[in-house]
Amino acid sequence: MELAYIIGGVILVIVIIVIAISNKIARATVKIEEASSGIDVALTKRYDVLTKAMDVVKSYAKHEKNVIFKTIEMRKGMTIEEKNETNKKMDGEFAKINALAENYPELRSSDAFVQLQKQISDVEEHLQAARRLYNSNVAIYNQLLVTFPSSIIASSKGCKKKEFFETEPKKKEDVKMDLE
Repeated sequence: MELAYIIGGVILVIVIIVIAISNKIARATVKIEEASSGIDVALTKRYDVLTKAMDVVKSYAKHEKNVIFKTIEMRKGMTIEEKNETNKKMDGEFAKINALAENYPELRSSDAFVQLQKQISDVEEHLQAARRLYNSNVAIYNQLLVTFPSSIIASSKGCKKKEFFETEPKKKEDVKMDLE
């Protein structure tokens, strides 16, 4: 009779541990989805601000037909790779806006453009924070997949490693400061 209670107690403890670890993995997955949504919000906000900036630039440089702001569909359900690609496209458009501003000194001194530059800076900080939060949650989740005993439960549930939000390789290089 005592042996049955001991076996029952051990089984109960194992079941509780499995449930606790399963819930921890589920919470980590939800945190990743929440952080991914935060990146969507930041990218959408960035798109809106860059669109406004392009409108201001276009009003100063109507004859510049080379610069066409590409429409980037912001949809839910984008993979992290698609978000990385969207981010790269917007980086390119932002570079075009800055290049145009260099050609039009009156644009750089415009209150509207100065205000937009501040907004862009705020948006970039928001996007960086969203990326950091996402990558932090991915790190926690991925650690659960490789540490014992959660690795056993994760593999039995078919959990797969999540990808980090990566920066462009050229942004990892040193900045060349040419003051001449």
